[in-house]
Amino acid sequence: MTARNVLAGLDALLPGLEELYRDLHAHPELSFAERRTAAELARRLTGYQVRTGIAGTGVLGVLRNGPGPTVMLRADIDALPVEERTGLDYASTVRAPGAGGTEVPVMHACGHDMHATWLSGAANLLAAAREYWSGTLLVVFQPGEEAGDGAEAMVRDGLFEVAGKPDVVLGQHLVPGGAGWVLTRPGMIMAATDALRIVLHGRGGHGARPETTVDPVVLAASVVLRLQTIVSREIAATESAVVTVGSLRAGTVHNVISDRAELEVSIRTFDEAVRRKVLAAVERIVRGEAAAAGTPEPPEIIPIASFGATVNDEAANARLTGTFRGHFGGERVLDAPLVTGSEDFGEYGRVAGVPSVFWLVGGMDTAAVVDALAAGTFERDIPSNHSPRFAPVLHPTLRTGVETLVVAALEFLAVPGPVAG
Repeated sequence: MTARNVLAGLDALLPGLEELYRDLHAHPELSFAERRTAAELARRLTGYQVRTGIAGTGVLGVLRNGPGPTVMLRADIDALPVEERTGLDYASTVRAPGAGGTEVPVMHACGHDMHATWLSGAANLLAAAREYWSGTLLVVFQPGEEAGDGAEAMVRDGLFEVAGKPDVVLGQHLVPGGAGWVLTRPGMIMAATDALRIVLHGRGGHGARPETTVDPVVLAASVVLRLQTIVSREIAATESAVVTVGSLRAGTVHNVISDRAELEVSIRTFDEAVRRKVLAAVERIVRGEAAAAGTPEPPEIIPIASFGATVNDEAANARLTGTFRGHFGGERVLDAPLVTGSEDFGEYGRVAGVPSVFWLVGGMDTAAVVDALAAGTFERDIPSNHSPRFAPVLHPTLRTGVETLVVAALEFLAVPGPVAG
């Protein structure tokens, strides 16, 4: 009954949330540059004590509403250096300085615009219905998730000193499942990540005289191919890992052999022993290939980001899963797969020493998803997160994500006596 009362205003709120979503989608900003996004979200936190500028562009809203638990709801707000190809009438055409100052296209290709809209809607509804709950609500709009250190940066910049530590931390992610689906999983739900920048040093020269050079392009090609053997030849079939070379930069023109090449590598693992084995293999291969090429300097292997797996508190997850089933019906609440993507969400619960739960919300045309799964063409036909074609259907995706956050928060907040039952 309490959730229904709080959600009674959602229908009236949806047109404004759709407008907010379209605006955020059309104006994406890269990690730690989310100034416009943060200002717009902070402006909408009516009734909250609002603190901006945490970790540069992070936003915290605090709503103290009598005695009871402290519940933290978190959404990430940054976008990716991806050129949008969705064909939407509100598609992003934004370009902005990326790594190294080079201008890049920018797109919300991972759904963080939807995450922020969901949380804005939930925050509004909970603030407008304070008679139905008691406790303290922390609303966190986090920058820099794609950079891998946004959560850590907010904690380091005093998030919990300002807000106080929560009793539970809750969050969710948009995925290419059917719109209206809610997916939960006990224990580990998302992989750990290690991101590396590898600098290979060659000896440059004329493209017509390769014998006078040490060609870093050839070396980089060897490294890329050899890295692919780590999973296929060094990790047991009963284990799991992903090694992806997402970026390779070398040279400027066809007739000049460069003196360096740079690679950026993403590693995803679920087990600490496997993680250590993969990292050791990357170092061995890179140094071995460089030695074989006779490079004038050893390679540089530079960590870019590293954060642990996202692991749900089993008791809190079971409690929420039951509540979601009661609210949405069992046909819409499904078991989440183990996801090889990663999140820094778990940092909040780890630092605070409290339970955290992270779940997934589908956002694609449900009939198309079901048909693709049945035909075995899901990976080909349904755009994934980080794809230039990734775009959720607005309805019922907007409604579902707001409802999950409201229902989840109310599960842990106290219910005042007069409205109990």
